[in-house]
Amino acid sequence: MNKLFFAAVFLLAPIAAGAQTTQPHAHHSFAGAEQWAHVFDDPKRDAWQKPHEVIQALDLKPDAVVADIGAGTGYFSVRLANMLPQGKVYAVDIEPDMVKYLAERAKREKRDNMIAVAAAPDDPRLPGKADLALMVDVYHHVDDRERYFRNLRGALKPGGRVAIIDFRMNAREGPPRAARVPPKRVIAEMKSAGYALAGEQDFLPNQYFLIFK
Repeated sequence: MNKLFFAAVFLLAPIAAGAQTTQPHAHHSFAGAEQWAHVFDDPKRDAWQKPHEVIQALDLKPDAVVADIGAGTGYFSVRLANMLPQGKVYAVDIEPDMVKYLAERAKREKRDNMIAVAAAPDDPRLPGKADLALMVDVYHHVDDRERYFRNLRGALKPGGRVAIIDFRMNAREGPPRAARVPPKRVIAEMKSAGYALAGEQDFLPNQYFLIFK
């Protein structure tokens, strides 16, 4: 995998906001966070991403520690920080410009419980262990998924969970069909990595929503 693909692994792809691509598995540079913010944080996305409903469905304790892996410009991180004032949110990314943007956004919006984290491609490098790792529109970009999720286990607290949200095979939004991963395959791959399916939500129109322990 090249550097640009590494960026795509942990960031919300531009297709997550509804833009289409004709490439089978496009590589993207995510420098220029201010420009990407118009894509990732487009208010029109709320109608189908349903961020508040997603967070409520995660049933988090008030003091939960959440790692938003592939935080991008903070679409979910900011909302998590707002809904978990007693908790902590690690806004994780590997693109330096995104990490800088996340830190500045946390300061600007006075989100003291939101911490920008510069990750490595194979390691989220969390400052502390998390109760939950959230990955939205990221799973289908990960190459060696079994290895990555085995490594992720060390960053979770005992009984920690992983929530994976990604595009359904028949969704109008999202990447080309050939780049998508069906939920049955996700479940099988996560099982191989040592996780068990603990829950599933079906209220998102374009994405499946799986929770693993």
